[in-house]
Amino acid sequence: MPDVRYLAEGARAAIRHTRREDAAEFTRRARESMPFHRPWLTLPTTESAFQHYIAQLEREDREGFLVHARETGDLVGFININNIVRGAFQCGSIGYGAFPPAAGQGYMSEGLGLVLHYAFGPLGLHRVEVNIQPGNKASIGLVKRHGFRLEGFSPDFLYIEGAWRDHERWAMTSDMLDQRTAPG
Repeated sequence: MPDVRYLAEGARAAIRHTRREDAAEFTRRARESMPFHRPWLTLPTTESAFQHYIAQLEREDREGFLVHARETGDLVGFININNIVRGAFQCGSIGYGAFPPAAGQGYMSEGLGLVLHYAFGPLGLHRVEVNIQPGNKASIGLVKRHGFRLEGFSPDFLYIEGAWRDHERWAMTSDMLDQRTAPG
């Protein structure tokens, strides 16, 4: 029987929504991961920063997920769908990060697959985008493994770690997920 805490489970990873009561564990992992995430992203490392972060995730145009290792229940990463636009667009922008020592162990890949199925299923999105700094080879490898296509380059796209950073724009539509997971 599936663990009812989770929205979806894979062989090794499971996802659930981020909650306010996750503050202590999330901020501890974020503090421990600061050198690992630099210069790719900045995470909330204090209670007040997490309260702002969760308030953003509670908006109607966002969904926040935590990725856990099924065997241990350990928090191994997070995946958010931001800037969800409905109507004719039905699109969202995905952001994510792994927490060492689980990084590079396949949990985020499985977690992203679970989130994509949730995004294109219950959320009803048609398209998701991921914007990645060109030097972030691990992140680019993750989206490539899931069949995202490179659509463009955006100079000075996001302000991260004190500088405007260039990003590559990767995207997937619901039909691409269907093709990727089709039998045979």
